Amino acid sequence: MQENVSSRRDFREEVAEHREPEHDVDPIFVNRWSPRAMTGEPLPEAEYMPLFEAARWAPSAFNNQHWRFLVADREDEEWETFVGLLNEMNQAWASDAAALAVIVSKTTFDHNGEPAPTNAFDTGAAWQNLALEGARRGLAVHAMAGLDYERAADELDVPAAFEVQAMVAIGERAPPETLPDDLAEREQPSDRKPLEEIVHRGGFE
Repeated sequence: MQENVSSRRDFREEVAEHREPEHDVDPIFVNRWSPRAMTGEPLPEAEYMPLFEAARWAPSAFNNQHWRFLVADREDEEWETFVGLLNEMNQAWASDAAALAVIVSKTTFDHNGEPAPTNAFDTGAAWQNLALEGARRGLAVHAMAGLDYERAADELDVPAAFEVQAMVAIGERAPPETLPDDLAEREQPSDRKPLEEIVHRGGFE
């Protein structure tokens, strides 16, 4: 396998221990992972809004830009509402985030009101942009499916044309030992399936 040495040199130490790409890609893709340990300190809006700016530039069908981000930081009165939407396991660490964002996706097209079959796909692209910008800035950014979707839609007044997709925690990173023991053991970048398992030439094998 050919390797771009300068790219390898740009991998963060914690990442290089656990990840080995099969082809030369920009280090930002490999350096992104999902830490849970956060300091519990607030972040100025100016430090986390650039993540949503990155998300804004994601591609979408008919440029519909299906994504919406419902955000609360530690200074907002809605903070406890957002934390309360999470399951118990996620509350144990995500309550130390600086900001929480519920990602919702518009399920119809603006121009004709018809169903938009790629709305979740496109919103996932926006989430990826957000996550990569967070990684570039050295922030902890972690998406969660462990929340009460029905309560989130109800308590956050999500319109019927939108669907709740996930919640994201954003914050300053903290040492792994600040987490509960079971989570501290898992606080490291995970590997990925080999390309031969996810790329199929022609039809699905």
